[in-house]
Amino acid sequence: MKVELYCDGACLGNPGPGGWGYLLRVRLAAGVQEREDSGPEGGTTNNRMELMAAIRGLEALTRPCQVVLHSDSQYVVKGITSWLKDWKRRDWKKADGKPVINADLWQALDAQLARHHVEAKWVRGHAGHAENERVDRLANDAAHRA
Repeated sequence: MKVELYCDGACLGNPGPGGWGYLLRVRLAAGVQEREDSGPEGGTTNNRMELMAAIRGLEALTRPCQVVLHSDSQYVVKGITSWLKDWKRRDWKKADGKPVINADLWQALDAQLARHHVEAKWVRGHAGHAENERVDRLANDAAHRA
């Protein structure tokens, strides 16, 4: 099954109260099915919330899927497509030997990526992309609840 995952994180201050949001969409013969969710977190950063949105969206899938993950976060997209492999090879250290920031969440995301076949795509944020605007609202609403 092919699933579209749109995800976004938000933070009121950086660090500060944050929120994450995602939208899952699958097209079936019977029509389109969607599921969205969001959650707040206190004392966090925008990058952590971007990662949490991707993690929570992938966790919501009950079986392995082909997933196209859409994010306006270069941090998430480049992490998935470029950096993750090398971080794992270097025991969660960057090229300069320093620990990977947010390694706990990158490891959680890596576990979810192992369950699915994920293609990560960057979308320009705040540019009128309907699904990105939708998950941005979910994440910001959650941040205000934090």
